[in-house]
Amino acid sequence: MPDCFFALKVWNAQNAGASAVLVADDIDEALITMDRPEEDGSSAIYIENITIPSALIARSFGETLKQAISSGEMVNVNLDWRESVPHPDDRVEYELWTNSNDECGVKCDMLMDFVKNFKGAAQILEKGGYTLFTPHYITWYCPQTFTISKQCKSQCINHGRYCAPDPEQDFSSGYEGKDVVLENLRQLCVFKVANETEKPWIWWDYVTDFQIRCPMNEKKYNKECADEVIKSLGLDLRKIHTCMGDPNADSDNSVLKEEQDAQIGKGSRGDVTILPTLVVNNRQYRGKLEKGAVLKAICSGFEETTEPAVCLSDDVETNECLENNGGCWHDNTANVTACKDTFRGRVCECPLVDGVQFKGDGYTSCVGSHIAQFWARVCQVDQGVVRSIMEDVGMKAEMGIHSQLVWLDSENGKCACPSGFKGDGVKSCEDIDECKEKKACQCPECSCKNTWGSYECSCSGDRLYIRDHDTCISKTAAEGRSSWTVVWVVLLGLAMAAGGAYLVYKYRWRSYMDSEIRAIMAQYMPLDNQSEVVNDANENRA
Repeated sequence: MPDCFFALKVWNAQNAGASAVLVADDIDEALITMDRPEEDGSSAIYIENITIPSALIARSFGETLKQAISSGEMVNVNLDWRESVPHPDDRVEYELWTNSNDECGVKCDMLMDFVKNFKGAAQILEKGGYTLFTPHYITWYCPQTFTISKQCKSQCINHGRYCAPDPEQDFSSGYEGKDVVLENLRQLCVFKVANETEKPWIWWDYVTDFQIRCPMNEKKYNKECADEVIKSLGLDLRKIHTCMGDPNADSDNSVLKEEQDAQIGKGSRGDVTILPTLVVNNRQYRGKLEKGAVLKAICSGFEETTEPAVCLSDDVETNECLENNGGCWHDNTANVTACKDTFRGRVCECPLVDGVQFKGDGYTSCVGSHIAQFWARVCQVDQGVVRSIMEDVGMKAEMGIHSQLVWLDSENGKCACPSGFKGDGVKSCEDIDECKEKKACQCPECSCKNTWGSYECSCSGDRLYIRDHDTCISKTAAEGRSSWTVVWVVLLGLAMAAGGAYLVYKYRWRSYMDSEIRAIMAQYMPLDNQSEVVNDANENRA
C-alpha cells in the first residue's frame, strides 16, 4: 500500500485488536520516520487516538524475528529505552526539533502540549547541570528561479534562503510562512541570549508563555506580543534583535544557517525531515511525544548511579531497594545499606557515610572506619590508636558490634572506653578477656568464650545458661515447672533492666546534645546568659 504510512499502519493494527506494533523496514538503511511530514486533516485525525506502543525496526532485525517465529520459538520483545540509548557519562545531551506554528493541526497541538507538560522536568534537569538541551527549528529554501515569486516572498526571509509553509495553507489571507520563520528565529535567539546569561532554561518559559499569550487564532502572533513576553522574563531585548539580524538582507543569517547544517544526519542519527523530532545522546527518539515516555528516554542516557532524583520518581521508576534492601548488604542498627537504586535497576555498592567510604563487595559485607574517625574527632585520640581501632573495626565490623567502640561520658564530657574494654579512652582501649580474668561463667557446668567487647557462656548437655544468675538450667519440661518460672522471672527482670538502662542512656545523650547545640547557637544568637556580650557587640557595630 503506497499510501499506508507508519502511523496509519499502527492505527489499522490497533483497530484489528493488536496490543503493540513492530514495523520492519523493507530495505537496509538508516532508520528514519516512516510517517510523511504532512497529513491532510482527514488522515491525521487518527494520530491522536493511537494508544498502543509501536516501534520501527531495521530490516535485519525484522528478518531475525520472522525466522524465530516461523521455527516455533518463544519470542519475547521488550519495548524498552533503557539499553537503546547510549549512556556514556553523567550528563545527557538532547535536542528538540520544534516549531512556533500553532495552527498546523494535531501535530502542533501535540507539540504544544508536550512543551507545556515537560517544561518542569526539563528545567529541573537543566538547572542541576544534568542535561545539555538545544532547541532546533527546520527551515526550507526556495529554488533560485522562484525567489522573486509571490509565494517565495510570502513564505521566506533573506531572499528565499529560509522558508516555512503557510500556516493556513492559504497564500491570500492570514499569517504567512515568513511570520513563522521569524518567530522560530526569535526563539533561537532567546535561547542563545539566555544561554549567555547561564540560564538556558528560560527558553522553556518563553516558548510556553508565547503559546499562551500570543496565539495565532487571537491574531497576537507578532513581534509586539513576543517583545512583551521577552521583557517579562528579564532578557535583553536589544541583544535578541541584534541576534535576529535583517530578514530582508540578501545574505545568510548565521543562526538559521547553523540550523540548516544541523538538519543533516550525523553518525547514527539520520536527517531531520519531520516535526517534531527528539534526539537523545545523538539517537533519534522513536516514540510518543509524551512527558513520561520522553523522560524515560532521557533518563536512559545517564550512566548508572548518576541519574538525578527526577528520574527515580515513582511515576518513572520503581525503587528496588525498598524490598529487602535489593539483596545487598545492610546494617539494621545504623540503618545503612549498600543498595543504590538506578534507572536500570539496583546496584550493590558500599555506601559513603559522613564522608567515610565503606569498603567491601556490597553484597555480603561493607566495612567502614567511621567509628574510629568519630572517636578521633570528638575525643582527640592519638592517631596511632585510631589506626589500631580502624584495623579492629575492619576485623570485627561484621559481628555487628562496631557501634560500641566509642562512649562519650555525657556527665563530665570525658572520653571513656565502652563496656567490655579497659583503658583511659584516649590513649588506649583494649578488649577485656572476661574468661581469663575469671569474671564470667563460674558455674561448674559452664564453658566460656571471649568475644570482642563481651563474652559468651554455654552449658554442657541439654541445659540453658542464665547469665545474670551464672547458672545452667534444664531446657526440658521433665525438670518441672519451677525451672520455667525462674526463667520467666529472670527474663522479665532483664527486660526491665534493659528498659531502665535505655532511659538513662537517652537522658544522658539528650543532655549532651543539648549542651552541644547551645554552644553552637551561642556563636550566632544571644542566649540568656550572654546579653551583655551581645550588647557590647551591637555598640561596637554601631
